[in-house]
Amino acid sequence: MAKVSVYNMEGKEVDTIDLSDAVFGVEVNEHLVHMAVVQQLANKRQGTQKAKTRSEVSGGGRKPWRQKGTGHARQGSTRAPQWKGGGVVFAPVPRDYSFKMNKKEKRAALKSALTSRVQENKLIVLDELRFDEIKTKNFKAVIDNLNVAKAYVVINENDEKVVLSARNLPNVQTALTHTINVYDIMKGGTVILTKDAAKTIEEVYA
Repeated sequence: MAKVSVYNMEGKEVDTIDLSDAVFGVEVNEHLVHMAVVQQLANKRQGTQKAKTRSEVSGGGRKPWRQKGTGHARQGSTRAPQWKGGGVVFAPVPRDYSFKMNKKEKRAALKSALTSRVQENKLIVLDELRFDEIKTKNFKAVIDNLNVAKAYVVINENDEKVVLSARNLPNVQTALTHTINVYDIMKGGTVILTKDAAKTIEEVYA
């Protein structure tokens, strides 16, 4: 089991915790991690881009000049792609970019992402994360105490004071245990878990 230090909000080490190898100590599968990231980004694409082909541009029904004898190249329509105001040759059309991953693949990718954070010493466990009021300065103080520049903070329950205190910090993102995903873990910098969140993740994904 991976032994990780537990810190308080002042940044002092107060305990250690054993993280389950079934979640935080698996063999990292880079291919599945990459696939999960690509899937999430692809599924977010709207796919609503559209341009008109020559058959969709209005006008151009009449042949602009006769076939022979003018000295010009032959033309059949003023809406052909080489004309100003003509259609686009291979015009983009609305499409669905999303694709699916198997549940086991998603789970394995998430475990690989969490394991990579542990291996890179980019995972911190807090004994608790609570505030008496909504104040960005209080949350920033915690991040500074932990000496973290960019953080992905995972909490077990939707604590409004924690979430709203972190909202205005540009390099901090908060998430609940059931909303974590590979993309945010990999791009979020240091992963900060509360002890309760770490236990819940182990129970759900082990």
